[in-house]
Amino acid sequence: MSGPSSPNPQPIEHHAQMVEYLAEGCKPKADWRIGTEHEKIAFATADNAPLTYDGETSIRALLQGLLRFGWHPVEENGLLIALKRDGASVSLEPGGQFELSGAPVEHVHQTCAEVTRHLREVKTVADEIGAGFLSLGFRPDTRLEDVPVMPKGRYKIMRAYMQRVGTLGREMMFRTCTVQTNLDFSSEADMVRKFRVSLALQPIATALFANSPFTDGTLNGFRSYRSRVWMDTDADRTGMLPFVFEDGFGFERYVDYALDVPMYFVHRNGTYLDASGKSFRDFLDGKLDLVPGERATLSDFEDHLSTIFPEVRLKRFLEMRGADTGPWDELCALPAFWVGLLYDDGALDAAWDLVKGWTEAERQQLREDVPAQGFDAVIRGRSVRDLAEATLDIARETLNKRARMNGHGENESVFLQPLDAMVRTGQSNADRLIAAYLGDWNGDISRCYTECIY
Repeated sequence: MSGPSSPNPQPIEHHAQMVEYLAEGCKPKADWRIGTEHEKIAFATADNAPLTYDGETSIRALLQGLLRFGWHPVEENGLLIALKRDGASVSLEPGGQFELSGAPVEHVHQTCAEVTRHLREVKTVADEIGAGFLSLGFRPDTRLEDVPVMPKGRYKIMRAYMQRVGTLGREMMFRTCTVQTNLDFSSEADMVRKFRVSLALQPIATALFANSPFTDGTLNGFRSYRSRVWMDTDADRTGMLPFVFEDGFGFERYVDYALDVPMYFVHRNGTYLDASGKSFRDFLDGKLDLVPGERATLSDFEDHLSTIFPEVRLKRFLEMRGADTGPWDELCALPAFWVGLLYDDGALDAAWDLVKGWTEAERQQLREDVPAQGFDAVIRGRSVRDLAEATLDIARETLNKRARMNGHGENESVFLQPLDAMVRTGQSNADRLIAAYLGDWNGDISRCYTECIY
């Protein structure tokens, strides 16, 4: 999840300012970049327990240890809660999930180098303090009530509010783990095309990256339980956004949607004020009782956008949000997959041809079926496995055409290989883990801590 916005104290006086804020994300194709964010579950190697914030083997010790690598500290109320370096950041999710938000880069080989460097650094520190990191999309055995709470003001507000709007919101906060890719657009029309294609195909990505079949020490009946959790977190701010496919959709329509999403907080003077459930429209009119007479600023709007969690999210770029976190090679596979589909006009047209006939009801049904069924889910008589193969073919053609090479003469399509293997065998990470749990592991969930680590 995002931290506080960059300072922008300009009061919002007209609806058009928020539309223009989003439109300022438009970039010429030469300036398109790739941002990759990934979370991992930290644990103590002595007993597999989740890391608390304080202590010898702790989240704070990890953050402090990373300072030697040129990271700069970020504090909240005197507590170290994040790091920044060269456009990237390391931050904490509510339950101590450790996140790298990568810098915008030009190609996936740079993403690979960034992820490799990050994992090398965190493993160096983790080995010194007796910690490790799981590459799973959901905590496999730690009960919700046993997950420590990180000391960030916005999380305290969210934790309380989640109980009012869904049954699994706290599960999302404290036990899920994801990998995301953030991509650019050149114009409003380009944004709309990319939003529609990526939103419709998000369940395909969920099936490819499914990696959360365990809960409370046993099988949970899902390939991606992380994805299932999002279906009962908060209906006001999650989901498949049917309006994106309606005629006339654009920046203005997304702003209208965002303004109708209830607020979480107002950030003032380093403090998060609890505005949960209140109206951002009232804030625009200077009628928010927490800050009477104050009108919302563009910083407040940016903060508000960060509290909306659909399967694809619009900021000044598009965030692909449907994937479980996974092993190292799949952290690089996700940006390769989406760059291959969205960063070429021909690929975008081909991907749209796959999904343009789907109805709202069919898209929603696919979203509901995939977390449990994975590759076996079907839409219009076509399996997700088949659709995954088709999307990979489209993505591969784009990546071959881009011809961004590494030192071994390989282009970015090399990062699709783990996904190709899944489609070829019909086995996602989750399928392999389920088979291992029922087979060689003999039901021993502790094997996750040796078999699913970075």
